[in-house]
Amino acid sequence: MWLAYNTNGLAHHRLEDAFALLADLGYEGVALTPDVGHLDLGATTERDWERARAVLDRLRLRCVVETGARFTLDPRRKHWPNLVTTDDTAAARRVAWYRQALRLTTALGAREMSLWSGAVEPGVDCAAAWSRLVDRLNRVLDDAALAGVTLCFEPEPGMLVDSLSAYRELRTRLQRDDLATTLDVGHLLVTEAGPAHVHLAEFAPSLRNVQLDDARRGVHEHLALGAGDLELAPLLRELTRIGYCGPLALELSRDSHRGADAAAAAIATVRAADLARSGPS
Repeated sequence: MWLAYNTNGLAHHRLEDAFALLADLGYEGVALTPDVGHLDLGATTERDWERARAVLDRLRLRCVVETGARFTLDPRRKHWPNLVTTDDTAAARRVAWYRQALRLTTALGAREMSLWSGAVEPGVDCAAAWSRLVDRLNRVLDDAALAGVTLCFEPEPGMLVDSLSAYRELRTRLQRDDLATTLDVGHLLVTEAGPAHVHLAEFAPSLRNVQLDDARRGVHEHLALGAGDLELAPLLRELTRIGYCGPLALELSRDSHRGADAAAAAIATVRAADLARSGPS
């Protein structure tokens, strides 16, 4: 596996400065969230993407693309529109945005792009929302296949697919082998029982993207490592045991105001927890 840092935790850095900072700290890659300040899909061109790719290559940084930018499509509503909305026109805008993100993914030389379902609007029937999600996600999966990108789905607290139980339901409904899995280990402390690492093996065959952050049990708040209930060393050992070889990306989206220090502290904490994957289980 390779250690990365999500650019949503460096929102006040120019992108090239963020890349250089992470390389200097010893990170092996970047989880790139295209956002208003970082390769905004509504304001950049392929030439901009190529320049970013050149910097990544020069710094020998790998890349995975995340799509959790908050206000890129609607300046008033967070993560809106999404794949479960009742508004077909709005949903088409989201699907088109994902199609553009797939183009960015290939331009950056990344292999994986991650997404989630979105939240159901108040008063809307969840059964119908499931049908809309499956239909629209199938379209994005088809686009990903054409682009040669592995699409990874993340269960996100507060959304239609909010937990591992709901994610199992999605996979059953979808019946597609080309949907890969993103797991945020902090979310596992919010929605699941027991330590985060005990849930990894079930999804090992499809696991292509892991997001790393701490959390307190039952509270959806991304915390710095060591500030919550995450057992980091067992998590790293379990990822090694199941043969995981994808990105392990710190996601500290609330820490941009101290982004440089947060990134430095995070990699030091991971190293202290024995990234060499040794020690007793």
